[in-house]
Amino acid sequence: MIEKPTDEKENPLTPDATRVDWLINPGCFKAQVCKRNNDKDIILRNGLVSKIFRVEPNGALISFDNLMTGESLIRGIKPEAKLSINGQNYTAGGLSGQVEYAYLLPSWIDALEMEIGSFKLVDFAFGQIRERFPWKMKRHAGNTKWPPSGIELTFHFSHDELPGIEVMVHHELYDGLPLVAKWIEIQNFSGASIHLDTFTSEILAMVETTSVPQGDPNKDAAFPSIHVESDYIFSAMSPSVGDVTTNWIVDAQYTSQVAYMSDSRVFLESKPPAGPGIDIEPGSSFESFRTYVLVFDSTDRERRSLAQRAMYRNLAPWVTENPIFMHVTSAEPSAVKEVIDQCVNVGFEMVILSFGSGFPLVEQWIDEPEFITEFKDVFDYAHEKGIEIGFYSLFSSRAISAADDVVSPPGKKPTFGNSPCLCSEWGQHYVDAIKRFFTETGADFLEHDGPYPGDWCASTVHPGHLGLEDSQWMQWKAQSGLYKWCKENGVYINQPDWYFLSGGNKTGMGYKEVNWSLPRERQVIIGRQNIYDGTWEKTPSMGWMFTPLTVYHAAGDHWKDSTIEPLHEHLSLYEAHLAQNFLSGVQSCYRGTRLYDTAETRDVVKKWVDIFKRHRAILESDIIHLRRPDGRHVDGILHVNPALDEKGFAAFYNPLDEPVRVQFKVPLYYTGLTDRARISEQDVEEKIMDLERDYSTRLDVALEPHGCTWFVIRECSE
Repeated sequence: MIEKPTDEKENPLTPDATRVDWLINPGCFKAQVCKRNNDKDIILRNGLVSKIFRVEPNGALISFDNLMTGESLIRGIKPEAKLSINGQNYTAGGLSGQVEYAYLLPSWIDALEMEIGSFKLVDFAFGQIRERFPWKMKRHAGNTKWPPSGIELTFHFSHDELPGIEVMVHHELYDGLPLVAKWIEIQNFSGASIHLDTFTSEILAMVETTSVPQGDPNKDAAFPSIHVESDYIFSAMSPSVGDVTTNWIVDAQYTSQVAYMSDSRVFLESKPPAGPGIDIEPGSSFESFRTYVLVFDSTDRERRSLAQRAMYRNLAPWVTENPIFMHVTSAEPSAVKEVIDQCVNVGFEMVILSFGSGFPLVEQWIDEPEFITEFKDVFDYAHEKGIEIGFYSLFSSRAISAADDVVSPPGKKPTFGNSPCLCSEWGQHYVDAIKRFFTETGADFLEHDGPYPGDWCASTVHPGHLGLEDSQWMQWKAQSGLYKWCKENGVYINQPDWYFLSGGNKTGMGYKEVNWSLPRERQVIIGRQNIYDGTWEKTPSMGWMFTPLTVYHAAGDHWKDSTIEPLHEHLSLYEAHLAQNFLSGVQSCYRGTRLYDTAETRDVVKKWVDIFKRHRAILESDIIHLRRPDGRHVDGILHVNPALDEKGFAAFYNPLDEPVRVQFKVPLYYTGLTDRARISEQDVEEKIMDLERDYSTRLDVALEPHGCTWFVIRECSE
């Protein structure tokens, strides 16, 4: 940590965000720390956003500004954190005496005082951002920088009534992103254990975007132009659905708000739903989850989406790993080896022993030497062929025993009907068995179904938690700890939840299991809709698709209409799945017993793998949404990446039974091109085209019935 910041005049601002677009030139915006006002104020800024802290008479955030729009994001000063320790409530930092909370005048700040009974700022330090946990990158990734670059600023608070207890409030600001992070740490240097009942780690009196005189505050609230997310998240394929820490509440101090009932929800708090309810022993410490606030500079959906995707690529760069994989439905070693050979022949990179394959439960068989030996032989065979390999494991949505299942509090039940407690004796054995299997076999991949979904457990005899109060926190720690171990050891993870910030690689792009039992003709457009919709908040590499080569969730004879087997008999539909997945940069779960059944089928699979690998970097880049698939007209997407030689890649699809010729206007602003572009269709016949004043061009798209095509867009250097 650097001891002292430079003076503001010695540390000039980075480029003007109103003139340089950070989404195209993120490298221009570097995080920095400086001081002003006779060292009373500390500024954390990167040219996109800034935070200003007053350090006397106590530490407090006095300004949080969107430098891209020139807007202030807060209207008042609040504590840096709230804590309940040993049943007593405390605040850390903040200043009291502000009488008006509709706005904050700089002239008021010098007159504000330290809040009575608050933890007091005693020191601060800053330095480069540290990695949250180690990441061993084993495979191709579009973003390899870890940890992300930027500045961490840490404030140290103490309290006379709690000698030896130090509260550290951490702030992070990232290079090239309008993104801040915050979390707290409590260190116990006293001679006694303390009990942390609960905490609030982010408290912001936000400026509302619209004042609503009357109405439902839950429905009519106009929240600020920000995205808030933490890594404490469960049971969801979307951050908005799984969010349990972000709370928009009423600010009792904001008495001049226009809402007649003073019930506008413009006060942001980030805190756990309850708990954590843990003991912090002498000489140990507690670290909270992290809360991230992404500041938008526009109301445009695509631009906000691009900002959110940039956030994930920087905070969790492992999500840019994107191996091509197959789900094999038989764990019989000879069958698996045949699939491995097929993967080599067509260019696939990974094999997963799928659900329903007969792969044994690791937690039951981990102590059997024959189990390890048999599958290590198969895995060694895959590795000799250059193929990664892994297995499916189910945690929740099943019952283990009365002693090991979650004990739900009155009136509650597990999220999926049944679930073991991850902190039970069985749960701890389950985690240990997974780790042992990877260590002893060299497996590369965990398909983890139903990771811990946030269930509470009232048991008082489970070894990993004390009771109901700490059960969610300790199970989340166990689940996120497993995923962090996987990242440290290079293990890839598919999980149907939003555990990305804890080490997860991929979730469902848009996943409704029964849809893959619909008639096979309908699955194509629905699949393309899933990709179009799923990539608003995910990069292409963050979501999996599904291709039912064999039966999946179908009953009776219905499966005959839903699967692609025999592959050569439905080759056109198989190719449609391959084309739209690979041209979107999205990997699919090709689930079945084989990837091809004839030489012709093999050649079709290899053709699309080769196309994908030839353009892999741009295909795994961001998607601009051109037209949503609806079965009525040509639909399409555009990949963009101004940092590549291939700066754009447009793909179009014809859902109709007749040929179509159409001129499609394609916006190229986010490619970074400004005047002209070199454009080729299907890698042939390159043309130079002028861009219109709005950075767009018009492509003549001719498609056969149910056909597709693509265009590669490069810079024109002439």
